[in-house]
Amino acid sequence: QVHVVESGGGLVQAGASLRLSCAASGGTFSGYAVGWFRQAPGKEREFVAAISWRGGYTAYADSVKGRFTISRDTAKNTVYLQLDSLKPEDTAVYYCAARKSGYYQLYMDGAEYDYWGQGTQVTVSS
Repeated sequence: QVHVVESGGGLVQAGASLRLSCAASGGTFSGYAVGWFRQAPGKEREFVAAISWRGGYTAYADSVKGRFTISRDTAKNTVYLQLDSLKPEDTAVYYCAARKSGYYQLYMDGAEYDYWGQGTQVTVSS
């Protein structure tokens, strides 16, 4: 079992950048695929990005493609989500999720993840 902890959210102006971190507290992300999701007020949770355990395979929602980048640092047991060119519509609570996985699998459905963090708030002002 892995305990997932997010950090790095904040209040920024449109066009700014943030880097969110997702740490495997008390464990390791070795053997886990990781995804980022977000939920805005009054809206359903939506997929943002995912990364495979090995091979660096990634997937992105169309709404963030070209602006957000997911990556992982194996030595630090951390997955990052770099948010660039932020827009007010990116305002949401961002969640990191993990699940045991084969080397190259990606998962874009939140229902496929077993471990979730508490979320970190990202607010983008216009």
